[in-house]
Amino acid sequence: MRIIVISDTHGNYKALETVLLRNTDADWIFFLGDGERDLDTFLMLHHEFTEKIIAVCGNCDACSMNPGYFILPLPDGHRIFATHGHYYAVKSNLELIKLKAKEHECDILLFGHTHVRCNAFEDGLYILNPGSASAPHDGMKPSFGHIDISEAGVVMNIADISYAADSGNVNKMNAARSQYTHGHYGHYSY
Repeated sequence: MRIIVISDTHGNYKALETVLLRNTDADWIFFLGDGERDLDTFLMLHHEFTEKIIAVCGNCDACSMNPGYFILPLPDGHRIFATHGHYYAVKSNLELIKLKAKEHECDILLFGHTHVRCNAFEDGLYILNPGSASAPHDGMKPSFGHIDISEAGVVMNIADISYAADSGNVNKMNAARSQYTHGHYGHYSY
């Protein structure tokens, strides 16, 4: 099973589009908040992704209809706890968010918010923060995460995002965004 994790696009639609279109074979895609409008635009243009995207709200996603966290039980017994992280003080430490994941019997923890990459295994938890897809705070390039789960175990990685200066979809993107002038569209209503 392949899972893509992206967070904190903050208006960088091209980064989101690049990552998702290069990973069409993913079984699940987690969007960890702060760029919900980018995701809405992407889904308006690529509605075939709707069924495999799980999104949570970030602190910059005004009027979001997405949940603050999401739990995904996987067929192989793993459970994912995904959140943006701002409700759990992740800029201070990870103790509260790790407790929340364990409270829900999850062994994979995904979060964003800090704009700093994290790929660790601590206290029985696989922990992944993919960093920011637009404005990293750790001196690294914009990034996203991917998780491969097989009978052999869980492998998590963080990859740099590279994309051309012009994705070729600027006119489509602007046309889709113009539909936002009167209200918010939820991810699952397309």
